[in-house]
Amino acid sequence: MFETLENVIYPFVVKFNEYLSNYILVFLLVGIGVWYSIKTRFVQIRCFVEGFRKLFGGIDLFHKHTKDSMTSFQALATAIAAQVGTGNIVGAAGAILIGGPGAIFWMWVIAFFGMATMYAEATLAVKTRKIEESGEIKGGPVYYITTAFKGRFGKFLAGFFAVAITLALGFMGCMVQSNSIANCMKTAFGVNPWVIGILLVIACASIFIGGIKRLAAVTEKLVPIMAGLFIVGCCCILIARINYIPETFALIFKYAFAPQAILGGGFWVAFKTSISQGAKRGLFSNEAGMGSTPHAHALANVKNPHDQGVIAMMGVFMDTFVILTLNALVVISTLYTSDGVLSAGYSGEIVSVLNKTNLVQTAFGSIFGSSIGAMFVAICLLFFAFSTILGWNLFGKINIVYLFGNKNSKLAKMIYTIIALIFILVGTLVSSDFVWELTDMFNNLMVIPNVIALFALTSVVVSISKNTN
Repeated sequence: MFETLENVIYPFVVKFNEYLSNYILVFLLVGIGVWYSIKTRFVQIRCFVEGFRKLFGGIDLFHKHTKDSMTSFQALATAIAAQVGTGNIVGAAGAILIGGPGAIFWMWVIAFFGMATMYAEATLAVKTRKIEESGEIKGGPVYYITTAFKGRFGKFLAGFFAVAITLALGFMGCMVQSNSIANCMKTAFGVNPWVIGILLVIACASIFIGGIKRLAAVTEKLVPIMAGLFIVGCCCILIARINYIPETFALIFKYAFAPQAILGGGFWVAFKTSISQGAKRGLFSNEAGMGSTPHAHALANVKNPHDQGVIAMMGVFMDTFVILTLNALVVISTLYTSDGVLSAGYSGEIVSVLNKTNLVQTAFGSIFGSSIGAMFVAICLLFFAFSTILGWNLFGKINIVYLFGNKNSKLAKMIYTIIALIFILVGTLVSSDFVWELTDMFNNLMVIPNVIALFALTSVVVSISKNTN
């Protein structure tokens, strides 16, 4: 019965996702980034130094925690925990494999404009959040959507967003992340998936039950560790390939404007492929405009929305310009330069065995050795996917509270947590392309109401940005 239903629905979901991502979402997300860059007088340039200063000035790992809020750094760490996932490793490799090395250039362009979008999302999240008498903070896209649109239309858009993000991230998204963890740990270390599943459920449950306070305490320590580990590993590869770094950057810029030289086919088809892959992978890696990370920024213990806005921009910068870029440089410098197996383009037997997952393992294995390279990538994927589960679970929980209201919030959160843990466990035991596609579909759908609200509240963001230097 289920297989029959899946066979009927699966092709429709795939086609729907393809149409949304290729023709609607890319234009919406790029458009909102360019729009806010112009409207805020390129806040990502004007306030870049300010953002870094506020970011590093707010790091304090031994402060006293508040029950229902986070420090600015904790909010950013939670946002980065959600942003920096398997997409930073697998997504970048997929973009290069399909769109060529030039796709990375377009990722940079998209991320540059995405920083302005993220500024808008974070400032609006702080500006429109609600603080209950108990001190509990409620914030996120549902609150600025209902600020932008009053009445039934606003409630419909907010409810649509809340349902979509709960399904996409809170349930199915966490399922596919746990699946990634189980697969990579089995491949690298031979650990049975059910063992990983049980350990994940125990670890996640202990954090979920501890609430915002425990989540913030974990993410503010986990994010620097996982980022540092991956950065050190990438730097080791790049140092070993130091002679190929100039060629690596040359390939990125060359194939950004002449992708047919490596992809084959006509110029316009290759050019479109390179741009679309860079745009799609970049947008869904840093999540600018998707409406996920504003939930974390809304919880920041700041008075001025602008302060959190400039810090939020640093999340996009760290995600794309640091972590994703380093991964891309490793792949290109080891596989695409003159002595690499893909230096002549996609030809020969190697193409049949390389895919977006083992492309990264092959790149690291070329220097570390195949077994150590696979283990290193597996450990990094474990950190990245686990941190994403933590962030996404919080975002889903915030929207569950919105959907069911204060009166039923405790019961709703308990049921939500139990269901989420079941999805995490099941994700380690099964693999289904159908689940991945459904996750992408709801992920895509939640972008639409978020971007509509961002356009509608332009004057609010512009007013906040004008009060800066």
